[in-house]
Amino acid sequence: MKNFVLLTLMFLSIAVFANAQAGRRTNLNAEGTILSVFAVRDKNPSEQINFANIALYDNGIEQKINKFTFDPSPARIVLLVDNSQTLPTEVAKLQNSVKEFSYEIFDGDQLYVAAYDEKPEIIQEWTDDAKKIETSLQTFRKKGNPALFDSLNAILEEVLRPIGLGTRKTAVVVISDGLDRSSKTKFDNTLAELQKANVTVYALQIPDRTGGAFRRDQPKPEQVLTKLTEGTGGKIFDFAEPQIAAKAICDELRKNRYLLSYLPSNTSSYDARRLLIVGDEGITFRSKSSQPPNVK
Repeated sequence: MKNFVLLTLMFLSIAVFANAQAGRRTNLNAEGTILSVFAVRDKNPSEQINFANIALYDNGIEQKINKFTFDPSPARIVLLVDNSQTLPTEVAKLQNSVKEFSYEIFDGDQLYVAAYDEKPEIIQEWTDDAKKIETSLQTFRKKGNPALFDSLNAILEEVLRPIGLGTRKTAVVVISDGLDRSSKTKFDNTLAELQKANVTVYALQIPDRTGGAFRRDQPKPEQVLTKLTEGTGGKIFDFAEPQIAAKAICDELRKNRYLLSYLPSNTSSYDARRLLIVGDEGITFRSKSSQPPNVK
């Protein structure tokens, strides 16, 4: 009798666990996939866009869009500044590029400033206070070798993930030439994690200190910035024009960001999938270029 009771309890436990797992999978599938999309009309930038104006392709297969909504929420912007020894610019110019963002952010937006060589260093935690940011920049200095990929991972895990990712309006502005000389993390892994988290990467591009020299185990510096920005739906700007860059980035995050949700069909979450958004003539779209595999 005792064995029968134990067996009955065991089967009941298995059934409950299986139902719980099934419910978990159902909830996950019901939520679908959410993309951060930047969209603007060429002739009337202030006119909003709706899902009737666009089409989404996942691995070449058109998908049904569930929602496409404008996101007016405040932005959280990390300014990640290369301050390695051989970076071909002056500390004063790096400081000025950061200050421009403190003048251009909208109400509710906040900035986080970090500088990196072998590892990232906190310059200023989240704030919208321009004077506080300006004072903090006195700690900028140039030394060591750049570890851009490790620094991006640290920012993602230690700065952005704690405030919430997925639908949160988050961006990283890399101020660098894109060179990495000392990271343990591989570039492809860094890009995939940023894509999974829906973090948009922008760049203020400094001239390549290597002159385009061949890199055996990673992309050239210019390619790094191109792949980071295009892969996450961001853009590259000229470091020599920080005011233009800061205004364009802050304006875009506040005025042109949308959230798109869809339930992927005829695709596999275990494979990397190419994403493509197209729309009516006269509308410009940007989003991340691919969805990484949903595996550890």
